[in-house]
Amino acid sequence: MAQVLLKVKALKVAYGGIQAVKGIDFEVQEGELVSLIGSNGAGKTTTMKAITGSLPINDGDIEYMGRSIRGQGPWDLVRQGLAMVPEGRGIFTRMTIMENLLMGAYVRNDKAEIVRDLDKVFGIFPRLQERKDQLAGTLSGGEQQMLAMGRALLSRPKVLLLDEPSMGLAPIMVDKIFEVVRDVYAQGVTILLVEQNASRALGIADRGYVMDSGLITMSGDAKTMLNDPKVRAAYLGE
Repeated sequence: MAQVLLKVKALKVAYGGIQAVKGIDFEVQEGELVSLIGSNGAGKTTTMKAITGSLPINDGDIEYMGRSIRGQGPWDLVRQGLAMVPEGRGIFTRMTIMENLLMGAYVRNDKAEIVRDLDKVFGIFPRLQERKDQLAGTLSGGEQQMLAMGRALLSRPKVLLLDEPSMGLAPIMVDKIFEVVRDVYAQGVTILLVEQNASRALGIADRGYVMDSGLITMSGDAKTMLNDPKVRAAYLGE
């Protein structure tokens, strides 16, 4: 039986004076791609920030590899293999592509392996290699998303959290990003994907959770959810 790598238990988080997350439970098993979908303002990003230590938790707990990580900061968690690509990408615009990527490997000291992983990232994102000396702030939105994902991969995550990776991107770039998510997953990285594009997210996931107004309102096999009339009506405009 697969190990549960990430377990969220009765999580409550207030954000800006509002109870944004109202006591949710979900889990991600080793080797899974799990999608957390929901409309804008449902509490998805707040949940991701709480998991990665960017927002304090009011109540409940988060377990990673069987141990509570409540109160730990983002840097501690990256060292333990929990990496996030945040909404809005969060790249260093005045640094080059190469410098941004190497920031992802700052927790490591295995230089030969870092070089090997850089080659892997450039294999996934050849455009980044072509422009490796270019300032990150001059990239398009889609290229910046690729850079943020490449930087996270250089930390060698056990669990990769992706927060709205397709937001604001042109359709052709959305196709590319989802293709990359599939490739990374196929390489054995466990993924928690938060995404407003419900059809794309459920289309590549093993399991899904629906979040609405700070609560988990539905969960199950992703393909089953994709064909559920309630999900289709609420999130796929049908």
